[in-house]
Amino acid sequence: MKKKIILGTIGCLVSLGLNAQWWDYTDPVKLPGTVNREASEESMPVFSNDSSILYFVRTFDESNTGGMNDQDIWQSMRQEDGSYGDLKKVSGLNNKFHNGIVGLSSGGDILYLLNTYAGKKDTQKGIAGSKNKNGSWGKPEGIEIPGLDIDGDFYGFHVSSNGDAIIISHKGPGSLGEEDLYVSTKTGDSWSAPQHMGNAINSTGYEISPFLTASMDTLFFSSNGMGGEGDADIFYSVKQSGWTDWSTPVNLGNRINSEKFDAYFSYTGKSAYWSSNREGERSDIYMIDILTPPPLVISCVGTNVSVYGGEDGSVDLRINGGAGPYTYKWSNGDSSEDIFGLKAGDYSVTVIDAVGQEAITMCSLDEPEKVIDPVVVRQYENYDFKHLFAYNKNKLSPSKGDLKKFLKSIKKDLDEGRTSVTIKIYSSASTVPTQTFGSNEALANKRAENMKYDLLDYFKKNYADKVNVVIVSAKVDGPAYENDAGNRSKYGPYQFVRLETE
Repeated sequence: MKKKIILGTIGCLVSLGLNAQWWDYTDPVKLPGTVNREASEESMPVFSNDSSILYFVRTFDESNTGGMNDQDIWQSMRQEDGSYGDLKKVSGLNNKFHNGIVGLSSGGDILYLLNTYAGKKDTQKGIAGSKNKNGSWGKPEGIEIPGLDIDGDFYGFHVSSNGDAIIISHKGPGSLGEEDLYVSTKTGDSWSAPQHMGNAINSTGYEISPFLTASMDTLFFSSNGMGGEGDADIFYSVKQSGWTDWSTPVNLGNRINSEKFDAYFSYTGKSAYWSSNREGERSDIYMIDILTPPPLVISCVGTNVSVYGGEDGSVDLRINGGAGPYTYKWSNGDSSEDIFGLKAGDYSVTVIDAVGQEAITMCSLDEPEKVIDPVVVRQYENYDFKHLFAYNKNKLSPSKGDLKKFLKSIKKDLDEGRTSVTIKIYSSASTVPTQTFGSNEALANKRAENMKYDLLDYFKKNYADKVNVVIVSAKVDGPAYENDAGNRSKYGPYQFVRLETE
């Protein structure tokens, strides 16, 4: 049975990141309260911003303005127990034609309405807006969409909560079958001509009751041309590069969709609502409560490399919260939870859980200092020294390690009669980008200048007139960078300062 009497949807009240929030939900139930009636049909739910008022469309009610087969806008007040009751028709917005709310502004002060309220049946098809004035809705005023020409009886609209986009469902130019989805966007005070939204979200069947989230990137709609559970199912699709480029629609599944007609989906707060005739001939409003997963929090514990240049480090990843299963993206290309056989360095990981929550952390692994015996390559009256820096490191202490031994050898010669010595400095930086120093050239120069300063300071007390220090070169060297900063064996040999004497 085709349930498309007159189509319309509501404006989204909150931003919906579907994967991040739709972890699980309660079983569908009819909306508690007195909104649903067995003899009539209820659809197109829309809520005030604080959810205290539910607006909806009722059809097949003898009290409707246009009679039994007309559809009017009704409203219901939220009760203390969370149900909805105290029903009445919305004053000033119903006439003898089909009426419905197709959008609510984010500020809650503008209702967008089905049809133009122009007074003549042939010019009635379209959309209008009503502003709230002192608690009452003002006279609807038509919204002009150039080039919009609706011939059939089945059509609908949805206005985004920011008021800048209108999604239109009707059989128009370029339709693939029955009603397709089109979009009109606002620039200044003017609207664009409707544009077909593409084959991804349109089929040879009908696409109706569009609903765009406040983030403007996720579209819900109903279709009978994409397979599923029954007459019409609710799908969602995510916007890609623009209004005509959408991801492959995803069916919301057989807990929400039934073997009959399901449409007019809306989402507000932690609940979702839609219209379905799964339990009878006529539709009622159903709802679910959205269950959200706990936040995803990660940390890591590293085991350092046991020897200089070794590859026996490891990282143990700790995960709290989120919803499994998880995916892991390590900076070294690994995709397992814990990683092993590692060299010294920094290892970052991005973890994504089953609902799209993302967390990032980094673990650093150290290693013992390099031990070389002899510490430097010695020749009579001449000495060589070379130090490999870690990423972004640029300074050595003359009072520690290999450099200390190198300098003591020079002092020993000077004390034993050597009249002078020239210390030549060669420095290098690899092609791995540095954010700290702005450029790799700057990093190489910094290493050379720091070395020169420390050498002159070291010898200034008793040997200033015997020691000459010169920078021979400071350059960037090594293989081209390929986004693999953790590859120490590839770039490490070009992160150095080297000293020669003569």
